[in-house]
Amino acid sequence: MTSTRPGPDWLDDAVLYQIYPQTFADSDGDGIGDFAGVTAHLDHLAWLGIDALWLNPCFASPFRDAGYDVADYLSTAPRYGTAEDLAALVEAAKARGIRVLLDLVAAHTSDRHPWFLAAADDPDDHRYIWSDRPAEGFVTSPGSRAGWYLPNFFDCQPALNFGYARPHPDEPWRQGVDAAGPRANRAALREIMAYWLSLGVAGFRVDMASSLVKDDPGRIETTKLWTGLRDWLDRSHPQAALFAEWGDPAVAVAAGFHADFMLQFGGPDNGLPFRSLWNNNAGTVDEAWQQGPCYFDAEGQGSPQTFLDAWRSAAALTEGVGHIALPTANHDFSRLCTGPRTREQLGPAFAFQLTWPTLPAVYYGDEIGMRYLPGLPDTEGSVLGPRYNRAGSRTPMQWDAGPGAGFSTASEDRFYLPLDPDRDRPDVASQRADPASLLHLVRRLIALRRAHPGLGPRGTVEVLHAGYPLVYLRGDRYLVAVNPGREAVTLPLSLPGLAGARPLESRGIDRAEGALRADGFSYGIFELPGR
Repeated sequence: MTSTRPGPDWLDDAVLYQIYPQTFADSDGDGIGDFAGVTAHLDHLAWLGIDALWLNPCFASPFRDAGYDVADYLSTAPRYGTAEDLAALVEAAKARGIRVLLDLVAAHTSDRHPWFLAAADDPDDHRYIWSDRPAEGFVTSPGSRAGWYLPNFFDCQPALNFGYARPHPDEPWRQGVDAAGPRANRAALREIMAYWLSLGVAGFRVDMASSLVKDDPGRIETTKLWTGLRDWLDRSHPQAALFAEWGDPAVAVAAGFHADFMLQFGGPDNGLPFRSLWNNNAGTVDEAWQQGPCYFDAEGQGSPQTFLDAWRSAAALTEGVGHIALPTANHDFSRLCTGPRTREQLGPAFAFQLTWPTLPAVYYGDEIGMRYLPGLPDTEGSVLGPRYNRAGSRTPMQWDAGPGAGFSTASEDRFYLPLDPDRDRPDVASQRADPASLLHLVRRLIALRRAHPGLGPRGTVEVLHAGYPLVYLRGDRYLVAVNPGREAVTLPLSLPGLAGARPLESRGIDRAEGALRADGFSYGIFELPGR
């Protein structure tokens, strides 16, 4: 059972923004983003209506997996700045009503971490998972210690030992969850969280949250681990939040998390509900994925039903105890603007995301329609397969139309990743000056969500049509219609007051008694009369 204590109040209407620090804003001209660069652009987030931001890992690291290989949990990576720079960022964000969450890589470290270097020379150290014989998935010891260690992802990311739910005497590396190594790692997790919380951060997004305890059917021992940490957090830091990278919100919330993201993986359908919305197979593609056309596609051949069914199931199990977070994209998955889907087609996607009863998360640059760039070099482990290069979603933020797009004063050949070479690439300054831009639309939708709580995560939803257009009621008062297809559609719709509904935000939606007409790439949020 998850904690019965209420979560922090600020989560109930939060709008999260994910920042990839390498490419958000460079303040010192070295071609890599940093804390001071983020601080300098907090006014953009405040103007947009963001009240919580999540930074991808910013701890000391050799960066063989873009910071998800941590060499010191209590030190910042020098390329981003000092701990004082991070503290200044947190304080500046707080002054603007924005909370900062860090990315906690809990399941593994870098093979350069002092813990691992010590363990590789000490056969009595069980902070990691070691075998005395070759075993599937294990890697040869790099130190004087004989044997093999278990990595979690890349070989450079040795798995921390949180124990096995099912120990076995014939496999001595399968230690129980209460062995000395797992106990030490659980204590270290709490110490790491307490350290950063004491410096003012508002919580954590936990990487690979479901993977800590190995061979754990039903995630029973994993749930015990996280609920224990959640109970401590509720007592010691009741305003802090824990977000999971789990991809199965009902399970993650039951395991103690305040919220979990819908993701491109995870859950009984391996992320299909999330991918069925956005994935047009033109960006990051795992060869194992089995998927037809996505719903937000100009050809109009998809269906929202897979998403709706999964959301209903998760919402029934998380209601009142946790949240489902719905991102536009993330650092491991294609942007909204990918392949044939252009930024001119993104209005319906944002109208849906910002009026559906989930916590919305905007991936940096999606608010202006930055595109996924194919064909980039493998950068800090970005390539995961023949069609899966995460670098395309990690390119420099486009702040203005000037040199370097306002990201950095360095020459572009020194940038962490190349800029979008398109002469018509979008940028913040140009869209800020244009009230008809995507940026202004996103800002208005966030403000609308805040002004009308019935459009937020706790209001009810009733789907009236699960096709093109997708039409639903929020709180029996607000009508939302989105048509991500290019073809106009007329939908017979018997809804009292439809013709007299007041538009709160609309483009290309016409109403009449008994019918709703939706142009291609249209959206509308309406307040029904007398409700």
